[in-house]
Amino acid sequence: MHIDNLNWAILEELQKNARISFSEIGRKVGLTSPAVTERVKKMEDAGIIQSYRAHLSHQKSGYQLRAIITLRAFTGRLKAFLETVRTFKEVINCYRITGNENIIMEVVLHDQVHLEKLIDQLITYGETRTHIVLSNVIEDAPIRQKIQS
Repeated sequence: MHIDNLNWAILEELQKNARISFSEIGRKVGLTSPAVTERVKKMEDAGIIQSYRAHLSHQKSGYQLRAIITLRAFTGRLKAFLETVRTFKEVINCYRITGNENIIMEVVLHDQVHLEKLIDQLITYGETRTHIVLSNVIEDAPIRQKIQS
């Protein structure tokens, strides 16, 4: 499916606020509500729009500490880790990456004691490196239209 400038504008509005009405999107992008509805439905059917969800404040829900943890899996332990990582409730994002490490995870935790317990579990799979997040410079930036070069 081709994503034209109007579809990109609709996608940006939905990424900012998934609960925005189609009539409000229409006012912002210059389309009627039925035209927005049709475009959104086509993008859903094409798999471009995959879901709508609530964005939670981890800090306000009791998770005061955020960290980035990399894992360099021990020989033969990567598959076991990949099967287990979904059970770690602290892990909110996990990526398999290239380079010296195999995995990079974003985790949210109550405090340093909670972090220590998580690391104790992770080190059975490999060598970890932990980075405490001080602040978020770009929060959930919307995917934007590709800039033509």
